[in-house]
Amino acid sequence: MQAKHEKYNLLIARCQALAPVPTAIAHPCDESSLKGAVEAAELGLLKPILVGPRARILALAKEFQLDISDHELVDAPHSHASAAAAVLLAREGQAEMLMKGSLHTDELMGAVVATATGLRTERRISHVFVMDVPGLDRPILITDAAINIFPTLEDKRHIVQNAIDLALALGVKEPKVAILSAVETVNPKIPSTVEAAALCKMADRHQITGGILDGPLALDNAIDLAAAQIKQIDSPVAGLADILVVPDLEAGNMLAKSLTFMAAADAAGIVLGARVPIILTSRADSVTTRLASCAVAALVVHARREHANQAVMG
Repeated sequence: MQAKHEKYNLLIARCQALAPVPTAIAHPCDESSLKGAVEAAELGLLKPILVGPRARILALAKEFQLDISDHELVDAPHSHASAAAAVLLAREGQAEMLMKGSLHTDELMGAVVATATGLRTERRISHVFVMDVPGLDRPILITDAAINIFPTLEDKRHIVQNAIDLALALGVKEPKVAILSAVETVNPKIPSTVEAAALCKMADRHQITGGILDGPLALDNAIDLAAAQIKQIDSPVAGLADILVVPDLEAGNMLAKSLTFMAAADAAGIVLGARVPIILTSRADSVTTRLASCAVAALVVHARREHANQAVMG
């Protein structure tokens, strides 16, 4: 069995071999958010641009003995202005990642999704947890447990594609995607089973690319090979899933928190589908989890850069 944080430590180590990514930190006005940005910078994961009330940030750095002298500081009078200024930095290309500080998630995401000034793309914005679960030999991605409450079938197509793109950026060669429900057969009385089947057909028709999809699958059959074999489920995904796509936010939230609080798992996470990856950290996150979220986002940026370079050369 791998040691705790082993999967996260591998991601962080991989990121340290790459150039730090310019990152707008929106309103880092408490110890956790400011210290997290400084620690990530010290490890070479990102190059912080601190956005918020200058005097308050400087006082906080002095209070907690944090050296921010090498980091750019953009003055913004309050949290709402900090969110807008951080998003503008990303919109103008000065920042390639966005990181939540001590403001509310809704405040930051409101600036992100603003029609005229935000960071929307043709993709639906979605959240992905990258779970380090003791006893499993790989990180497990869970989506969407934080943003889309009751996603439509079209929303789920974007949610799945965002997660596949993330898994590819993390080095998974051909991500295996399990579309979760309560059962493994299509039942018209359970809408999530019908949507699971539709998503798999979308993958067959190349509306979703880069991964192998199967569903509906119950959770046990998605992650436990023995359970899948007992039920005689013949599938390249069953028992080997890298990505778990949940029916709705409630199911995803309960699944992620069950793993966290009952299986001692860690949950790094980022938001995808915007122009830049967005790191949503919590004050309850451990240092390693916070750094892992930064590393995951940085790997997404480097994958995008590589893809853009290949497109130019090709």
